[in-house]
Amino acid sequence: MLEIKNLCVSMNEKPLLENINMVVRDGARHRLAGHNGSGKSTLVNTIAGDNSYHIDSGQIIFNGTDITHENATTRALMGIFLGAQNVPEIPGLTLLSFLKHSCIAHTHFETGKDLSMGEFLERVEKACAKLDIPKEWLNRYVNVGFSGGERKRIMLLRLILTQPKLAILDEPDSGADAVVQKQIATIISEMKDTAFLFISHQDAFSSSIDISETTTLDNGKIVIK
Repeated sequence: MLEIKNLCVSMNEKPLLENINMVVRDGARHRLAGHNGSGKSTLVNTIAGDNSYHIDSGQIIFNGTDITHENATTRALMGIFLGAQNVPEIPGLTLLSFLKHSCIAHTHFETGKDLSMGEFLERVEKACAKLDIPKEWLNRYVNVGFSGGERKRIMLLRLILTQPKLAILDEPDSGADAVVQKQIATIISEMKDTAFLFISHQDAFSSSIDISETTTLDNGKIVIK
């Protein structure tokens, strides 16, 4: 699903990642481990296309296609989902409108067809019921006034609606109580057609997931065991 070859990344000419080689296989539950500042978030944000980071050399191959120089929007439409650790608030944009435009864009990219409002609303209703999300949330502005755990549930809602090929989750357990953590682990288990690359510092949360492989970073390099 994802192959990273000799990836070197910097920001403002400061080296952050050095010669990263890693494979995330189809259907994987791949944990990215390492202490704070080891380069985990840098790596996942670079994979997702954050242009704050500069790729000095190397390649990112996704589903057989070289996406090293593709922008974040294209990567998202191709099937890369990022559940970021720190998500922005978007005053003036309701959650329903945000989800609608996202689903329409993904459907058109994947099938060339338009998504009807009726089909979209049906999908949203089913996903909200699955996650026990109140319909009132849909009329609130994106992430404005939501707690950490509620934001994680909104992330899960986006995840279910877009059904990505690769879901990258940066500390999905952070700021989430035990109930939400269990929801996250359940969704990861159920989405068999999606490969997951996730960061977690909590062994209790990680143990609730059937991890297929672990890659450990230290000071911007992969730790060879």
